[in-house]
Amino acid sequence: MHPLFQRINDFFAFIQPVSDAVWSFPQQFDAYRAIPLLGQMSFAVLFLLGMGLYFSWRTGFIQALSFSRALPIMLRRRSSGTGLSALASFMLGLAMRAGPGNIVGVTGAITVGGPGALFWMWIAALFGMSTAFMEATLAQLFKEQKGQEFVGGLPFYGRQLLGGHRNIGIVLSVLFIVYALFNVPLQTFNVFTAVGMIAETATGMEAERQSPLYFGIAIALICCCAYLILGGIRRVSAWTNLLVPFMATTFCLVSLAIIVINLPLFPYFIGEVLRGAFSPDAVFGGGMGVALAEGVRRGLMSNEAGQGTITMAAAVADNDHPCEQGLVQGLGVFVDTIVICTLTGFIVIIAHLWSGSADPAQWAEISASRLGVYVSSVQSLVPDSVDAALTILVSLCYALFAFTTLLGMISFAEISANFISRAPAFIVGIRLAGSLCFVPFGAMTVLAGLELGNIWAISDLCNILMVYVNIPILMIGTPIVMKTLQHYRLGHGSFVSAQHGFRTEHWV
Repeated sequence: MHPLFQRINDFFAFIQPVSDAVWSFPQQFDAYRAIPLLGQMSFAVLFLLGMGLYFSWRTGFIQALSFSRALPIMLRRRSSGTGLSALASFMLGLAMRAGPGNIVGVTGAITVGGPGALFWMWIAALFGMSTAFMEATLAQLFKEQKGQEFVGGLPFYGRQLLGGHRNIGIVLSVLFIVYALFNVPLQTFNVFTAVGMIAETATGMEAERQSPLYFGIAIALICCCAYLILGGIRRVSAWTNLLVPFMATTFCLVSLAIIVINLPLFPYFIGEVLRGAFSPDAVFGGGMGVALAEGVRRGLMSNEAGQGTITMAAAVADNDHPCEQGLVQGLGVFVDTIVICTLTGFIVIIAHLWSGSADPAQWAEISASRLGVYVSSVQSLVPDSVDAALTILVSLCYALFAFTTLLGMISFAEISANFISRAPAFIVGIRLAGSLCFVPFGAMTVLAGLELGNIWAISDLCNILMVYVNIPILMIGTPIVMKTLQHYRLGHGSFVSAQHGFRTEHWV
């Protein structure tokens, strides 16, 4: 199997340079790089921040409304027996957002861009809340009913806003399915990494890739995924309703305990973040551009605002008004980045391992894994008597982050596939492809002892491609969202799309 996997990895060798080129454009050109400050920022970074700022301005900074309205909406009982509740949709979306990127993404951003990267993650998230509102509201507006469930998302509103041509929706659906399913092996790999670290910490011995432990993980993971995914969206949602609060609460409590132990270092943390973002050396020496680029890039991979991925979770919710799910998903961006990512950032920054100032040989071993950098940071900040227990807890959270993201990817691929065909055989085929093809593929690469960097790079490339596809569609749909938002703010009863100059299948 090893030669086969290696050939597959070699086949995708072109992905990494393409991904780097897309993310860094137009910094490949000397004339652009020579522009003060602006030349430090790629078009992707400017596009994401610019659109977040634009949507914030157009919506009257809808972020404020998310803070006051989203929680009551989630606590309200469902208005009918159709679709998921607002809370279940929020948890399903958070299952995707609260992924390994909350740990390794933040760690990687700080390792490359310094503490200032965390500041730009905050900024990207605050503006990203308005982008999430836009895409979630459009997903609600153009959702369609399938039995006792709703389906919708990017392919559905993309078709309606781009002229109503079915082929447009099919292309968007296929693009998303490819993006989602190719993310599955990466999340499978992350589950193995975390469970392996738990076993190593508990036993004091490092297991070989082809040991009974790893074969056991593979069998258990494939069986769990098949059971949950083949049960459909409702079964997945029922489990994410349990797993997401548990993993998020556990991670936050562990992180807060570490912060309390190291509370005197909090002013140092704030100072490092601000200095890394705005010190003269950072601004004029190029450090600000690196911090900004890494913060926005990893922030996107964490909260996914603007990619269109969370639109699948937004569409399946049963709400009284289309804007409600927009407010709920906007709050999801805040929880993911401003809360969870900040807890990770505090630990990584005050431990100061990210600078590579440790012993060179030790740093080479630690930095080979972003999870290793984070775990080593945790261990350096707590008493030796509890570092093993905390390592197990954070590794467990990491495993659950990866597992729920994995479930979300396959489930959202299924929702998107409903645009192409709602035939039971086709939908089951998508479930089988995700749970019994892509999950086993990820497991087998682990067992073969491979880390297929070229395949994992597909995720990075697809992230920004989804943004370039989705955000222009959001801009086209902005007038519709503004009419819908005006109706919501005025509180004029039930929303009827035809009264506002457009028609939708559900809101009639």
